[in-house]
Amino acid sequence: MEWSYWKVILKYGHVGIRNEVSVARHLTMPVEYTLLEVMHKAQNMPGVKAKGILSARRISIDEYLIGHREEAENFYLQRLMTFRQKTC
Repeated sequence: MEWSYWKVILKYGHVGIRNEVSVARHLTMPVEYTLLEVMHKAQNMPGVKAKGILSARRISIDEYLIGHREEAENFYLQRLMTFRQKTC
């Protein structure tokens, strides 16, 4: 299977009332995915605000690898990935 690489800037919530944080996410999708399909997947990621996509574009594998490394160092994303919601 061939892959395409995308940089999507997303608005995340849960940082205070009417506040948000914008984070670049670097995604791997099947090569046949269009921009709209990538945006739909990104919009449904945990923590993303409604209408939370600021930009999205296809990138090279080199840009993806650099960006993915930066994501691993992002404190907000580290907290988001380890956050567990209480079940009632």
